[in-house]
Amino acid sequence: MTAPAVHLWRLLKWGRILARHGALQGIERDLNTPAPVRRLARIARFGARVPKVPRYADALQAIGPAAIKLGQTLATRPDMVGDAAALDLMRLQDALPPVPYETIHAALTRAFQRDPAELFRSIEPVPVGAASIAQVHRAVTTDGRTVAIKVLRPGVEEDFTRAIDTYEWAAAQVEAMGGELSRLRPRLTIETFKRWTARELDLRREAASASELADSMEAEPDFKVPTIDWQRTTGKVLTLEWIDGIKLSNRAALIAAGYDLPKLADTLVHAFLRQAIAEGFFHADMHQGNLFALPGNKIAAIDFGIMGRIDRRARVWLAEILYGLITGNYKRVAEIHFEAGYVPSHHNVAEFATALRAVGEPMRGMAVKDMSIGMMLDGLFNITRDFDMQTQPHLLLLQKTMVMVEGVATSLDPEINLWDAAAPFVREWIRTELGPEAAVADRIVTDLRTFARLPDLIRNIELRFPNPPGAPPEPPLRHIEIVRFGGGWRYAAVAIVSAAASLGIGWVLWG
Repeated sequence: MTAPAVHLWRLLKWGRILARHGALQGIERDLNTPAPVRRLARIARFGARVPKVPRYADALQAIGPAAIKLGQTLATRPDMVGDAAALDLMRLQDALPPVPYETIHAALTRAFQRDPAELFRSIEPVPVGAASIAQVHRAVTTDGRTVAIKVLRPGVEEDFTRAIDTYEWAAAQVEAMGGELSRLRPRLTIETFKRWTARELDLRREAASASELADSMEAEPDFKVPTIDWQRTTGKVLTLEWIDGIKLSNRAALIAAGYDLPKLADTLVHAFLRQAIAEGFFHADMHQGNLFALPGNKIAAIDFGIMGRIDRRARVWLAEILYGLITGNYKRVAEIHFEAGYVPSHHNVAEFATALRAVGEPMRGMAVKDMSIGMMLDGLFNITRDFDMQTQPHLLLLQKTMVMVEGVATSLDPEINLWDAAAPFVREWIRTELGPEAAVADRIVTDLRTFARLPDLIRNIELRFPNPPGAPPEPPLRHIEIVRFGGGWRYAAVAIVSAAASLGIGWVLWG
């Protein structure tokens, strides 16, 4: 176990870097920040030249790979870090200097337990991308297929293990101080970050996520997921089909190539809705660098390290919440928040409905093209404190991805509105999932499943209550109180009763 002194030293070292980039100003000025944390921030910036405009993303890039990933997590928490910081953290692109190819070749040899030349005809030594956790090289397999090889950076697991250990320790200290930070549950945020990272550090799990997403997206032929080469994939190496397209971030190249940008935006929105609402399993890192345009106005996605999952009950709640905000049924939206446990029961439903109206009505009063999911989420974040709403980790990725998808779609087609593009899909899904036909279908399915379990239920009852043994049942015996005069008398009484029973004598022994 790491000593507290080591954690403090790491925090001061990282704090010094953050201070030099002005990233601690918000913590020092926030009245909700506990006094010990403010003092630590002041110590960290002592003697440093602090810029006027904080550079949060640059600071985390300077600290290292684990800090970059933590910054991406915090970008989903404007309620914790503030709107300005969250916006700046969104630009983290994991751009790092590449690892020399000799080191990557050695890592491939260790991962495959043989010379990579036995699996690949050629591997380009210059990577096409270098991120905080891994870097990607283009290659050709021995059977002539062009593929992308994603290789974990050597030593990255150890770096993340040390950093997360300190993050957990610091979050526990801060949360124990109570107050506003306790409500925001920093320990839960770090635990969520830890789970995301564990998934990204095992490339077989990333491969499995890509494969699952491909299966669930068969109904969206215009959204492509690259095929996994399982024979050339291990925990530290992921090999998948090479995607030869134009990044959605390169708007000029898309126009020059003749792509229909509004069609691409519409395809992206429908693909996200299919994943998040219909399937409950979605790509949670859909920024422009991970999306490519393919011939025929199709879109391909890469980088499946961060995936989100939502169960059906939560999806139904979310659908009703979004639909209620759009239609102005704030009372129903408030009731759903209480039913889901998002708002503690000691608050008043009508008061919460009024607060929601304050968020929804300004949005409904705008022109359609000016409505924004990001604006709606920002308004919802602002009322969480008043109603003691705790963080819902299963919604963090969805919130982040909704804003991200809206941003990418708007960059392709400035006139698009996510509500407008999503309306037919969401309306049909709500009718299917929440309409009377769905209620009847759910009841039939539930009853059939119960009926199918009856044989097992009967078997379990038989095991719990087996058939009586072959001997005849014993006659009931009248309860008789035993008076204990001493050990000798008790044993004598037992012996007499036993003898009488064996002889069939109906004696009654009174002590």
